[in-house]
Amino acid sequence: MSQRRARLGVGLSYQGSLRDFVREHLEAYDFLEVIPDIFWTEERGPDGALRFRENPEGLRLLDWVAARRPLVAHSVGMSLGSAEGGFSPDYVAQLARWQRRYHFAWLSEHLSFTRLPHGPGEHMDLGVMLPVPYDEDTLELLAGRVAQVRQAVDAPFLLENNVFYYQLPEQELSEPAFLKRLGERTGSGLLLDLHNLHTNARNHGFSPLDFLEALDLSQVVELHIAGGYEWEGFYLDAHSGACPDPVWELLEQVLPRLPNLGGVVFEMFGNYVPLLGTDILLGELRRLRGVLERHGGRP
Repeated sequence: MSQRRARLGVGLSYQGSLRDFVREHLEAYDFLEVIPDIFWTEERGPDGALRFRENPEGLRLLDWVAARRPLVAHSVGMSLGSAEGGFSPDYVAQLARWQRRYHFAWLSEHLSFTRLPHGPGEHMDLGVMLPVPYDEDTLELLAGRVAQVRQAVDAPFLLENNVFYYQLPEQELSEPAFLKRLGERTGSGLLLDLHNLHTNARNHGFSPLDFLEALDLSQVVELHIAGGYEWEGFYLDAHSGACPDPVWELLEQVLPRLPNLGGVVFEMFGNYVPLLGTDILLGELRRLRGVLERHGGRP
C-alpha cells in the first residue's frame, strides 16, 4: 500500500474540549491529529460482528477541519500487542473506511496492548496502554498484524514508542533495537514521542540521548511533545500542560537528524484545557512553530 510522505508542520492533538479552539484558532496549527475512537461507539451485533455508531456532530466538525487543514489519525483501540482476543479486523476495516473519507496523511498506533481475553470470544478493555515484551515472539506477532493494517488502510502506518512504569525482566532486545527491526521488517514508520522518552528515561534512569543514538532516525515521520508531572515518586506522562524544558531540548537536538519528518504534534488531555485556559496551548503551538522554522521544518 501507499507509503507517501507529507511535510505538514505544527500539529495539534484533538480533544473534545478543543471543539471551539480548532475553529477559532485555525492559524495556530498546520494539521490536526484526531483519535478516531472518540468519534464513535463500538457495539457488537447479534452475529458478533463489531459495529461503529458514529457521532454526527463530531463528523461535521471533522468535515469542516478537513476542508481547511490536513488530518492525521492516531488510533488508540487497535491493541496490536494482544496475544489473543484483542486485535480486530473489524476495527481495521473501520479505519480503512475513515481513510477513504478523510484521506489521512498517515495513521499511527501505540506499540502496546489494551485488551485481554475474558471468556470465550470476549475480551476485557484495560483502559491503559501496556508495553509489549521486546522479543522475537512479539516481533513475529506484530509483523503479521502490521501487514494486515498496511494492506487494508491506504496510508503510511506509524508505531509510537510507548511509555512504561515498570520494566519487564530479561528482555531479548532493547527498545530502540526492537523498534528498528520492526520498522525494517514491516515497512512501518515511527511516531517518536519525546515526552514518553523523557518520562521513561527519568523514571528508569537511562539517557534519552543514548536512546536516540540507537534508533534509526530515518524511520521517524512524526514527533509528539507534551507535559507531565511528579506523583508519588514517578514522573507521569499526563499531557497536563506546558512541555518541560528537557523535552524542548530533545526536540532541538533531534530535529536536524530526521530526514523524513512530517510534523510535530503537541498533546494536551482535554480535561486540562478548561483548567489551564487556551493561552498556554497557544503559547506552546507558537513556540513549536518557532523551533520548526529554525530547523527548516515548515510545511
